[in-house]
Amino acid sequence: MRMGEGVEWGLHCCLTLAWLEDEAPVPTARLAAWFDLPPAYLTKRLQTLVRSGILNSTPGARGGFRLGRRPEQITLMDVVAAIEGPDDIFRCTEIRQRGAGLDTPAQEFQRPCGIATAMRRAELAWRRELVGQTVADLMAAAPATAADRTRRRYARTTG
Repeated sequence: MRMGEGVEWGLHCCLTLAWLEDEAPVPTARLAAWFDLPPAYLTKRLQTLVRSGILNSTPGARGGFRLGRRPEQITLMDVVAAIEGPDDIFRCTEIRQRGAGLDTPAQEFQRPCGIATAMRRAELAWRRELVGQTVADLMAAAPATAADRTRRRYARTTG
């Protein structure tokens, strides 16, 4: 399994916006420069987060992005699902019923195979872990100076 880099970008932007919650909306250009990311691609990812209610967008010259919910209300799974989509990671196509399986009695296929069951269990565990962690948890786990450093750096670039 491999997630796109947009998940990392989205999570870092959410974390930064959480630390800058008292500031005006943060423009995409500023976030892109902050992380040395291509602005056009970052804008697409941030708009995806807006459509899912994770961020709010303010148009115009003084516009930008803010969190759409409090940090403790945004789970890592919210961001992953918004950027990557809600579909299951593993998709069983029942290949066991093709080829050599054509001669197998139908009752053997009434229950999901062990592979599909194991993959579903693993995915549910992964999703539970991401649902159980929020942007507020990321804030709490960050180095003690990260929030102040972010605010100071932002203040220097807006002056």
